[in-house]
Amino acid sequence: MGNAATSRRIFLSYLGLTSGLAAGFGPNAIEVNAQSPAPPTIDAETIAAAERVIGVEFTAEERAQLLRTIEEHRELVSALRAAGPLPNELSPMTTFRARLPGRPVTRVTTGRPTRTVVDPPALPSSDADIAFAPLTTLAGWIERRALTSERLTSIYLARLERLNPTLLCAITITRDRAMADARRADAEIASGHYRGPLHGIPYGLKDIIDTKGIATTRGAEPWRDRVPDRDAVVTARLAEAGAVLVAKTAVGALAYGDIWFGGTCKSPWNASKGSSGSSAGSASGVSAGLFGFAIGTETLGSIVSPCERCGAAGLRPTFGRVARTGAMALVWTMDKIGPICRSIADTALVLDVINGADDGDPSSVSEAFEWSPEPSVRGLRVGVDPRWLRDDPYAATTKAAVEAARAEGCEIVDLASPDIDARPALIPLYAEAAAAFDELTRANLDDQLSWQADEAWPNTFRRSHFLSATDLVHADRLRRRLCESMHAHFERVDCVLAPPFGGGMLVLTNSSGHPCAIFRAGFDANNQPRSMTVMGRLFDEGTILRVATALERRLGAAERRPPQMS
Repeated sequence: MGNAATSRRIFLSYLGLTSGLAAGFGPNAIEVNAQSPAPPTIDAETIAAAERVIGVEFTAEERAQLLRTIEEHRELVSALRAAGPLPNELSPMTTFRARLPGRPVTRVTTGRPTRTVVDPPALPSSDADIAFAPLTTLAGWIERRALTSERLTSIYLARLERLNPTLLCAITITRDRAMADARRADAEIASGHYRGPLHGIPYGLKDIIDTKGIATTRGAEPWRDRVPDRDAVVTARLAEAGAVLVAKTAVGALAYGDIWFGGTCKSPWNASKGSSGSSAGSASGVSAGLFGFAIGTETLGSIVSPCERCGAAGLRPTFGRVARTGAMALVWTMDKIGPICRSIADTALVLDVINGADDGDPSSVSEAFEWSPEPSVRGLRVGVDPRWLRDDPYAATTKAAVEAARAEGCEIVDLASPDIDARPALIPLYAEAAAAFDELTRANLDDQLSWQADEAWPNTFRRSHFLSATDLVHADRLRRRLCESMHAHFERVDCVLAPPFGGGMLVLTNSSGHPCAIFRAGFDANNQPRSMTVMGRLFDEGTILRVATALERRLGAAERRPPQMS
């Protein structure tokens, strides 16, 4: 790097007013040069420049006083640096809990998710018809031994081989392991040892979730050869349920966007467009019929956005419901793991398996997941912001969804979105993300990432070093106020029906930890899928899935396949 880059590194490393926390890479860490240049001299001009960045102004006398004591601050930062690189999985001691003190969990819907599986239709002769079947149907065929896991896995592996070069939705295809696991599943089922609805079902796993002995690349050049020595908790739970891993799915580098070191993951509905992200390959592959279901993650739209672009069904669970142990941390207080499927009812089967706390994730909690496939949603109060019916690009889709809800017997309640400026909620996001990959910035390895646009991670991580610690604390305090407002908002109705990006609700609910289901609701004039979301109370995923299932069924858009993916 040239002189400008060197100056940037020195400034970020030694200007005490703007220093961030160091963070390492955990297993298979990147080797970096431990030698650092001598700290540059800080003078009054340096402090004045820092003031302009962080938005404060000191007098000449105050600057002089700062100069007399700045070394004390530098010593604190030096002590922090002396701790060495911190592994990505080491979360802060301060943890975020979505549930506010004194607020009980309110669930409207009860029932056992496994009841979703009913008698399936006759097995079709076409491999494509089998591949595109919803998970609930695939599970029924396998349980009744109308279909073997080996055949289903072979179908999906053949489709991956044929379509992945176009879609770039899989980073690693686990052919040998998948076939061995499929044969094992068939033997177990034949012997009467049926593990449940995911037994023998091939799936895709977002490539920020660890798999023992299989590369987990995070979609980023510095980690493309990273091979974990243990499974993530979610990976282990799926293995225990008998699911068959066929692919590590494409993820925008370090969980942002759809660009990874192999290219841009594409939408199966229009291969000239990216699939959006960062659960890019999970949504693309599910919609293209390349696996039975997939796992994604969301910090700020990474399940919702690619599901919308690819026409998949997804569920972003309540923050803390699914333990993240062994998944790459981006924002410790916002990251969530959830299922992506072809039908919204399918997501219940997957959540039932991955649900639950783990000691490795201090934010995780154990909360029962209940839902019933009972179709009636009559009498449920569904909140809709009237502005979404007239001032939103999805207005026509929203109107159709509202009419479908009325036809199902729901009570539509006019409910204005909370009047909250959600932008301060991005301060903790940026600060935590920059801390999670601070070593990438300091070692100047961020230049290796393919995506270098202004909005991409490299520039965002650098810029985040200029957030002040004081502003971070204030933003966290405002987040409590935001959470209180969102709790009150969802107490007025049983759920909220909204376009995917309507009224700032995506930022608000990701910040407060409320769950969100997204399903295909229609198509635009160019035959591209259009989606709707249903959001609800904390840990009441059963209700939002119940409403989304009824609307998906009535609107009838979920069964159409991408025309070039048969």
